[in-house]
Amino acid sequence: MERPIMLQIKDIYYPVLAVFGVPANLLTIVILSRGNCGLSKCISVYMVAMATADLLVMIINVIVHHIFSYFFPYSFLSYTAVCKLIVYMKCNNLDMSVWFTVSFTFDRFVAICCQKHKTKYCTVRTAATVITTVSILVYLENIPYWFAYEPDRIISNVYWGFRPRLDFFSSPAGIAFSWLDSIFVALLPFALILLFNCLTVRRILVANGLRRGLRSHNSENRNDPEMENRWKSIILLFTVSGSFILLWLTTVVSFLSTRLTNAMYYRGDYTAPAYIAAETGYMLMFLSSCTNTCIYAATQTKFRAELKQLMKFPWTFILTMVKQ
Repeated sequence: MERPIMLQIKDIYYPVLAVFGVPANLLTIVILSRGNCGLSKCISVYMVAMATADLLVMIINVIVHHIFSYFFPYSFLSYTAVCKLIVYMKCNNLDMSVWFTVSFTFDRFVAICCQKHKTKYCTVRTAATVITTVSILVYLENIPYWFAYEPDRIISNVYWGFRPRLDFFSSPAGIAFSWLDSIFVALLPFALILLFNCLTVRRILVANGLRRGLRSHNSENRNDPEMENRWKSIILLFTVSGSFILLWLTTVVSFLSTRLTNAMYYRGDYTAPAYIAAETGYMLMFLSSCTNTCIYAATQTKFRAELKQLMKFPWTFILTMVKQ
């Protein structure tokens, strides 16, 4: 019997995604850490944190869970304790990826719309504090996942696999955790990103209109470096947050419609519309952990130049060694 088409797509999609995603995020981390992209140190800190979270998503969520655990079902990765650890790390990685994006969006909102607080908030120290705090809260918030699953089977006194604990997800605490998790991972980040972006655009449009009015009488020089910098800033902000929203949208809709307590309901039917919608959403969601590198290369000239230089380095090094 032929395997369902969705499983065939996943067999190809996730390895290809990992081959591209891991090097892309590694290159992003290296390039941004060098500090030669013309970005402020504060922005670079957030972007490095986002790339690091995306790299963890590629390693744990894609490679370990969707590739190794799938193609090697009876390895140590199938031990119940390891399965719980993978689930816990998967949730942490996704949450950090989401909330680092929210933090970056809020930082740009403060920098553009709250000039009085810009010098105090938009600093490397504040960025490091925000990232550390968000990471700690995420790890604490996902602790219930350790108690939400139980062994799927026991073979020779060895616990294998995992499955949801019905007594946990049907309890008031489990239901509350399910709703809070959906709110903090899906609804609240989307609402905040949209809110900050709308306020930022409004501020930039108003400020640009005022500057055009003040400069309309100056016919000698029509170029305005400050307005150009603002547009570059908003392009970077909108491409990052916009791609995040678009690629996460299917997952959010699917997740909120089925909710965490019904996540295994359609597991056995690989042709069910709910399963196809959920898996499509997951694939797009993981794709969002690879797109930022392309966005930076497309919107940031200096990042693109650094990327070209870094890509050429191995070949120039080999040619140099050969000539010697």
